[in-house]
Amino acid sequence: MSVTAITGARVFDGEKTLGVTTVLVESGRIARLGGHVPQGAEVIDGGGATLLPGLIDAHAHTGRESLALALRFGVTTELEMQGTNTADSRTHITEDDTVADVRSSGFGITPPGGHPGELFPEGFRPGPPPGAKPVGQPPLMPFSTSPEEAVAFIPQLIERGSDYIKFMVDDGSVEGHPGLPMLDQATLNAGVAEAKRHGMLTVAHTLTVDATRMALEAGIDGLAHLFMDRPHTDEIIGMIKDSGAFVVPCVVLNASMMGITGSELADDPRVAARLDADCDKALRSCFGHYPQGRIEDVLATVKALGDAGVDLLAGTDVSLPLPFLGGLAHGASVHHELQYLVRAGLTPAQALRAATATTARRFGLDDRGRIAEGLRADLVLVDGDPTTTVSDTLNTRAVWRRGTLLAD
Repeated sequence: MSVTAITGARVFDGEKTLGVTTVLVESGRIARLGGHVPQGAEVIDGGGATLLPGLIDAHAHTGRESLALALRFGVTTELEMQGTNTADSRTHITEDDTVADVRSSGFGITPPGGHPGELFPEGFRPGPPPGAKPVGQPPLMPFSTSPEEAVAFIPQLIERGSDYIKFMVDDGSVEGHPGLPMLDQATLNAGVAEAKRHGMLTVAHTLTVDATRMALEAGIDGLAHLFMDRPHTDEIIGMIKDSGAFVVPCVVLNASMMGITGSELADDPRVAARLDADCDKALRSCFGHYPQGRIEDVLATVKALGDAGVDLLAGTDVSLPLPFLGGLAHGASVHHELQYLVRAGLTPAQALRAATATTARRFGLDDRGRIAEGLRADLVLVDGDPTTTVSDTLNTRAVWRRGTLLAD
């Protein structure tokens, strides 16, 4: 049985810096922190580097190729917020250590004609490439226009293997399609209550203050976006804080909606070396649907939420590498989000928690997100010290998924 010893690296365990210590990996798990190096162990010299838990993207839309790209950037888990990677469809991914792991909501509850259909050009149908072999059952499309329909869809989503339940609360105003059909308060309330009755975590897509209020009134567990339609007030910050909900700001998405591309990130040679032409083109593009927005307002809201003690999770809303879904790239945009969180006023350590321990805790992923004995050996070794310079997360030296070293 092989044992790997990572020596000489400072360790950030997902919550705090432990200093320089040896980490032993055995059978895909973290076997021990500190102590001597066993005879015969494979030794990885971590001198001058920092060992982090594998990063988690708390908002993605993904597939196998995207999961492979994410892993190359040290993102060992993606949380899908609309897609097909539910438990009944991902067995081929769970045991594949060449790609990131994934959890999924399945498809979010929305009315017929509601978000996200307006994002795609007429005639475009997202899905697997022609000729691809289907995996699992066809996706369940939970279109709901009444409390009864929303309630009825919850057990169906659970049966299909949804790991959490997502609700779309969006009238299309931010996406340039005002007047989209949208869940009303009664339907949202009933759906959230039914999901909770089944013990399921609930998340809501909310891009406006009014949608955020609706989700909080319904008792949502987490907000998969941060509103961008107006500056925050003490009242809305207090409502979020008092609710106990977490927030996935997805600042990179808000920036893209406002017309800010990811070109600066794409120009970074640490990023460019890992992207193909399609991903590079998408990253240099943007959604551009809400140019009247102000990124400074979004960053100020992030800071206010952090100061209030709200749990912030690092997510991106990355999906397909297409220009009209631009400004984002799997894996790379998690690092960009960390940089935005620090720009907003979080410390680098707080930003790193948002991509590791905090996300794992809020989504019940008790086997990852931290470097602790007995947990999965999902690890990333980076040159430098991202607890002082957060962009050092891009200085990838090595990535492990379940203790398996990712080949160059």
